[in-house]
Amino acid sequence: MSPRADLPVAVIGGGPVGLAAAAHLIARGLPVRLYESGASVAANIRAWGHVRLFSPWEFNTDEAATSLLRSHGWQTPPDDVLPTGDDLVAAYLEPLSQTPEMKRVIETGTNVRHVSRQGIDKVVTRGRGDHPFALTIEGSNGKARIDLARAVIDASGTWQNPSPLGAAGTPAIGEAASRHRIAYGIPDVLRAERATYAGQRVLVIGGGHSAANALLDLARLAETDAALQLTWAVRSGNLTRVFGGGADDRLPARGRLGTDLKHLVDSGRLNLVMSFSAVAVQEVTAGVTVAASDGTTIGPFDRIIVATGLRPDLEITRELRLDLDPWLECPRALGPLIDPNLHSCGSVRPHGHKVLAHIEPDYFAVGIKSYGRAPTFLMATGYEQVRSIAAHLAGDHAAADTVELVLPETGICSTSYLKELAANDGCCGGPAKTDADACCAADEEAKVEGKAGCGCGPKAAPEVKKASCCAAA
Repeated sequence: MSPRADLPVAVIGGGPVGLAAAAHLIARGLPVRLYESGASVAANIRAWGHVRLFSPWEFNTDEAATSLLRSHGWQTPPDDVLPTGDDLVAAYLEPLSQTPEMKRVIETGTNVRHVSRQGIDKVVTRGRGDHPFALTIEGSNGKARIDLARAVIDASGTWQNPSPLGAAGTPAIGEAASRHRIAYGIPDVLRAERATYAGQRVLVIGGGHSAANALLDLARLAETDAALQLTWAVRSGNLTRVFGGGADDRLPARGRLGTDLKHLVDSGRLNLVMSFSAVAVQEVTAGVTVAASDGTTIGPFDRIIVATGLRPDLEITRELRLDLDPWLECPRALGPLIDPNLHSCGSVRPHGHKVLAHIEPDYFAVGIKSYGRAPTFLMATGYEQVRSIAAHLAGDHAAADTVELVLPETGICSTSYLKELAANDGCCGGPAKTDADACCAADEEAKVEGKAGCGCGPKAAPEVKKASCCAAA
């Protein structure tokens, strides 16, 4: 058999990138079916709706989606305004989902439990591409069914799969037993969960933007709550990457986030614990303590916020042949572009359907799920990904292969932190322009001038990736 051309493209996830994928497919006249597990679209974003994005509206909307919205009288929000997650849903994603074209293809309250090939498992090679995709769909009523698709665009995200407290990537001993004290991600400590954190001894673990947002919100709560005690524990012994590029960041709000966090640390209003690799959580009479691999114990605490990153759910694609980067769990060709062991900057080389392709034809993970465990994803990246994929599925090879993606730099590479970064985390300076062997733009420019280049630093990456520091495969 061969996949029927009239079968829809299945889009998993009704967040910004999933909805954009559907809009691009609709614009190209391709049948599409979008599955969202929440009761309404953008369920994951609603979970962090209180958080203000550091990218303005101009980076948070998709061209095909806005074109569809404008055809129904939608007014574009001001480009330079920073929306919250709630704003993004109310002013953009919800109206988009309610357009007649989108409403016809969206099914909410449905979970995609498995994605496979109809009638064959992962082992079968012969004629594999001739079998349509088979999606096991479970509705809100608990009943299951099989839907067929000609292609799958997986935009299910990572929000529902937070990394555990344990520094080794596995749950810390005692973590499960203390779940009643632990929150993952960015709890709404100033509004919905204010009473939960008021007057408490709070530990925040993590060194990224989520941890920064949680810490700054808790610090604001502490301004009117003298009893609140705040501790921040990070695995790293260097906060350069966490503080970011400050005023040199091309997204000013992202720069301010790092600057405000640095001011908070410098003010002494929190207890900072560095080089802390958590291995165990223990309930004690006065609360809960956390132990590190070196024997250090901190606490007791009343509440713990774990902001140690997110990871993709790979279980639903267990019966597909995926070509994944062995440590980031992203498409293998994308790994060298976004590996946090190599890059501190926020931009990546342009990438579309070719970089995102797997051994399994016409399956694509997009959006933040495509980045696996890498933390540097921006929404505009996902919009460009699905534009390219939709063009590819429509047979418009010229449009699919002409990928233009310009993301705002973090600015961290051009600050006084450059030498410190080079010594501790590898070279930086933006993605290399043309030289596939160059670690970054600064490295490439130095070599063009006949210099040795800045290199990737002694701790940049395991040897297997040394030759493709930031190059696309």
